[in-house]
Amino acid sequence: MEQDKEYEVTSMPRIGDAAPEFKAVTTQGDINFPADYKGSWVILFSHPADFTPVCTSEFMTFASMEEKFAEANCKLVGLSIDGLYSHIAWLRTIKEKIEYKGMKNIEVNFPLIEDITMDVAKKYGMIQPNEDTTKAVRAVFFIDPKGIIRTIIYYPLSLGRNFDELYRVIIALQAADEFDVATPADWRPGDDVIVGPAGSCGTAKDRMEDGDIDCKDWFFCTKKLDKDMVLDRVLRKK
Repeated sequence: MEQDKEYEVTSMPRIGDAAPEFKAVTTQGDINFPADYKGSWVILFSHPADFTPVCTSEFMTFASMEEKFAEANCKLVGLSIDGLYSHIAWLRTIKEKIEYKGMKNIEVNFPLIEDITMDVAKKYGMIQPNEDTTKAVRAVFFIDPKGIIRTIIYYPLSLGRNFDELYRVIIALQAADEFDVATPADWRPGDDVIVGPAGSCGTAKDRMEDGDIDCKDWFFCTKKLDKDMVLDRVLRKK
């Protein structure tokens, strides 16, 4: 029985799985997830607790970047296992009292899920018993417009997230889908992209001779992808 309980707490969906469904109360009203977000990318993220300093810095950063994510057709949904009134009081305190890295009077307009039963946190494996049994770790789920989980990033309680990376992931995932390519290490719009491995010797030979594709060897080929084209297709495509 104890083993079953532990599995329920620590299990988590995988990349390529449909995002687990749930209904929840949030600071922006009730939501039916992911059905309410069909057609949009979503970052679903958890934080350990309200009224904590690292979480406060993260929420201010997310809120200040919300419009930037929205331009990339990406909506934000937060979660902690605190109650709704705690959420409301904390977000009000952030707006009225907290200044961080030049950010102040920050209003959080995206929904923050109440999850005092930990039902949603358990569905998404956000509770890691070896880290803490009563707080959600800093999990980040990138969910595509069809409701499929495309990327998962987990951070421990002590480590604040890198928001430039979270934004880069959203852009890179959409660019890979839009242009049928892969993105190499540290890729940013305007950098060369990876062309998938050739499926036959003939294709590999053709690629080696293609002036638009730079092949260092048959398995490592890149091509240029114009920055403006990426931004036009990703940031302006709703």
